[in-house]
Amino acid sequence: MNNRRKIEAVFIDRDGTIGGDNTVHYPGDFELFSFSKELIRKLKSDGIKVFSFTNQPGISAGKATISDFIVELNGFGFDDIFICPHSYSEGCHCRKPNIGMLRSGAEKHNVRLENCIVIGDRWSDMQAASAANCIKILVKTGAGYSTLNEHYEKIEDIDIEYVAENLKDAIEWLYLQYEI
Repeated sequence: MNNRRKIEAVFIDRDGTIGGDNTVHYPGDFELFSFSKELIRKLKSDGIKVFSFTNQPGISAGKATISDFIVELNGFGFDDIFICPHSYSEGCHCRKPNIGMLRSGAEKHNVRLENCIVIGDRWSDMQAASAANCIKILVKTGAGYSTLNEHYEKIEDIDIEYVAENLKDAIEWLYLQYEI
């Protein structure tokens, strides 16, 4: 079942989605899932832009630097990286569930958000994707089970296109459903 929508880019969350678990692991301690790099490479080889978008409040708390994250994420093969370094209390426009990082990526790379996929494990990823009119894939890794259970009320009104076991399942579904 091939959807007519041509996918232009995929925005992928970091912690719990491409590796790690439901907590933040700073660069140097973060473990990528064994299949994540290859999946990023496959999307790129098929002409899809692949962006990392991640909330990292530890930066504003002095626990890591933005350049630490950029170096790490570039090493994973992303085309571009969008990071919110702010804590929730700072009220910035970029921190998920706000759409600042998605909007920045779309403007910088001239893509239409309605032709973009967001893959993440948290309710804030799904709320941002919904507000930006992106295609939404929730992965059960990381905080995914918590999102589906303890935080379900935050996503119950969102039409999530697919709930995947992990990033590999999410990308396989994407290839079956959309024009790549």
